[in-house]
Amino acid sequence: MSWIKTVPYAEATGRLKTLYDRVKGPDDNVDNIMMAHSLRPHSMEGHMAIYKNVLHHASNKVPKWFLETLGVWVSMLNKCDYCVEHHFAGLKRLLDGDPKADAIRAALEAGSIETTPLAAREQAALRYAQTLTQAPHDLTEADVDALRQSGYDDGEILEINQVSAYFSYANRTVLGLGCSAKGDIIGLSPNNSDNPDDWSHS
Repeated sequence: MSWIKTVPYAEATGRLKTLYDRVKGPDDNVDNIMMAHSLRPHSMEGHMAIYKNVLHHASNKVPKWFLETLGVWVSMLNKCDYCVEHHFAGLKRLLDGDPKADAIRAALEAGSIETTPLAAREQAALRYAQTLTQAPHDLTEADVDALRQSGYDDGEILEINQVSAYFSYANRTVLGLGCSAKGDIIGLSPNNSDNPDDWSHS
């Protein structure tokens, strides 16, 4: 599950048990990325707070399926299969099985943003996410202006930035601690976007 000791749900007590109960899915399943924080519950709490607020919040204006697409893309760039599989499953669910999801994945796996079945503005956001992930020091104000010219307002640009940045954090958590998907239920997420305090996975 990971290269460091983790506390399984059945053995959790105190603050850790309280947090596990907030993030668990069916059959008391806790995703391994969250369980990796079990020796420091406060870092799990911080992780979930940013994850919930940047990706699963009702105030976001960028469609959630596209935010998931950004997460899949950043995770591919970082070679984090764990996050790719979890969030591609979420993307497919949000698109209700639309073949568009598989076409997006195939194009991104080929590194070909321009052949994704996406609007020009969405492709511009993917290019921004790629630079932010692979060469953040190369970004300039012109890159943000390009997103504006593509039709995003500044609040939406912030969403794109935060989701892209979050996934690099999540990818490094997974890759740096050797998290595997063994035992996980792939594709669960905190779907109640209307309540930022509801972290339960379904």
